[in-house]
Amino acid sequence: MRRRLLPHLPLALVAVATVFPFYVMVVLSVQHGRPLSLPGSLLPIHIDFGAYAEALAGSDMGRWIGNTVAYSGISVVLVLVFASIAAYAFAKKRFFGSKVLFWTFIAMLMVPYHLTLIPQFILISKLGLLDTMTGLIVPTLANAQALFLMRQFIIGIPDELIEAAKIDGAGEVRIFFQIILPQCKPILATLGVFVFLWHWNDFLWPLVATRSPGNYVLTVGLYSLQAKDVSLAVTMAAAVITFLPILLVYLLLQRYFVRGVTMSGMK
Repeated sequence: MRRRLLPHLPLALVAVATVFPFYVMVVLSVQHGRPLSLPGSLLPIHIDFGAYAEALAGSDMGRWIGNTVAYSGISVVLVLVFASIAAYAFAKKRFFGSKVLFWTFIAMLMVPYHLTLIPQFILISKLGLLDTMTGLIVPTLANAQALFLMRQFIIGIPDELIEAAKIDGAGEVRIFFQIILPQCKPILATLGVFVFLWHWNDFLWPLVATRSPGNYVLTVGLYSLQAKDVSLAVTMAAAVITFLPILLVYLLLQRYFVRGVTMSGMK
C-alpha cells in the first residue's frame, strides 16, 4: 500500500499548496468583525457571513459582475467568430503571402503583452473609446493563440468535404457555416472556455482602459477596495464572490479545459 501511495505524495503536496490560498481566502472572509491573529484565524471556529452582505451592499459589486459577464461573454463570441473565419482562410485558401501573413500574426505571441499597452491605450484614447465597454473589448479580439488552434484544427478537415459541397453548388458562406463550423464544435467549445477564463481574470487592460468605478470589471473593482477603508474580511468576501463563477464554469466544462490543455501541447 505504501509503495502505491508514495508516488502520489508529491502530487498531493502540490495540490495542498495550490488549494491553501483559497482556503485562507474563504476562512478570512467569514471572520467578519474579529481581529486577525495568525495562525488562529485560519481555523473557522466562529463563522459570520456579514462580510459578504457588506461587500455586496457597500460597493458596486453587482455592476462589476454585470460588466465582467458582458466583457467575457461578448469577447468569447467575437473572438470565436473572427478566429474561425481567419483560420478557415489560412487553412483552406491559397493566396499570395498567406503563410507570411499567418506567421507574422502568430509572432505576436512572442511580443510581451506589456509592450502593446501604451500604443493600445493611445489608439483607444484617440478613438474616444476610453472608459467604455467597446474600448475594453475591441483590442482583445485579435487573439493569435485562438487563431493558431483553430487553423490547426481546420487543416485536419478533409478537403474532399469542401470539394463535394462545391460540386453541389454551395458557395463559400454556405460551406463555412454548414460544413466547416459544425466540424469545429469541439475546438470552439474548448476555446470558448479558455477565452472566458482569460477575460474573466483579466486585470491589466481593464485597469488601464477604465476610469469610472461604474465601468470597472470585478478584478479592478476588487483592487479598488484595497484603497478604501474596508476590512480584510470584506475584501476576502469580495474575492470569493469573484472566484465562485469561474469555479462553477470550470466544474461544468472541465473536460473542455483538459482537452484544450492537451491540444495546446500536441499542436
